[in-house]
Amino acid sequence: MSNLQIKGIDEDLYAQIKEMANEENRSLSQQILFLAREYLAKRKKIRTVKSPAQVLLELSGSWADDRPAEEIIKALRKGRRNSQKLEKGW
Repeated sequence: MSNLQIKGIDEDLYAQIKEMANEENRSLSQQILFLAREYLAKRKKIRTVKSPAQVLLELSGSWADDRPAEEIIKALRKGRRNSQKLEKGW
């Protein structure tokens, strides 16, 4: 079985891991191994999850339509419902 030494860990992170280990009745070493195994098991899924920014970028894009602009505008206006509120003003 291999050993691993972690150097340069800041006190706050160390305290958080130690607290988590105590809450879950594990030693510090057991907790580190648990967290590493858990991360490695989820790593593939984590990499495939898209960020909100990526989703928005995929939703945006150019509109592909071969019709002339005037025809598109006419179709949009025809599809709209008239609102009496707008006709009377705000």
